[in-house]
Amino acid sequence: MQDTSKQYDAVIETCKNLFIKKMSDYGSAWRILRLPSLTDQIFIKAQRIRSLQQNAVRKVDEGEVSEFIGIINYCIMALIQLEKGVVEQPDLSTEEATKLYSEKVAITKKLMEDKNHDYGEAWRDMRVSSLTDLILQKLLRVKQIEDNAGKTIVSEGIDANYQDMINYAIFALIHLNEKP
Repeated sequence: MQDTSKQYDAVIETCKNLFIKKMSDYGSAWRILRLPSLTDQIFIKAQRIRSLQQNAVRKVDEGEVSEFIGIINYCIMALIQLEKGVVEQPDLSTEEATKLYSEKVAITKKLMEDKNHDYGEAWRDMRVSSLTDLILQKLLRVKQIEDNAGKTIVSEGIDANYQDMINYAIFALIHLNEKP
């Protein structure tokens, strides 16, 4: 699991660097997005990945890697929105947003470590396409929870689903980085 932790951190470093650069370009304009809007952005990226995996022809020169990075960053934004709430105007500095980003990653990584312990790193034997399908399944669950005004009877909440999507996307990127 030592390799997993290092690989996880390397993926997050790439994602976080892009997040910081986009914060420099756009500020925290994403803070106005309601959760369903963020969920839809993640859904679009996951659908595009699935399309790339199924179709031989690509008309836009972007691959799965950038889309998985987008899923990770949008999920972290959603976790921040869950905590801070939606605002009418951008309100976070790059420094504050980066701090919140790191806090959400730390909690999500701990969840991954706990699940990896219990599941024995089963994800290492999974295909990237299966990880994509699991992300899409989690998105459909989140959409249903959102349609139910955030209420669940026996299921985990929206935050746990976003965390799982982050971890699945990181696993997919680790797989893609390991391909020769």
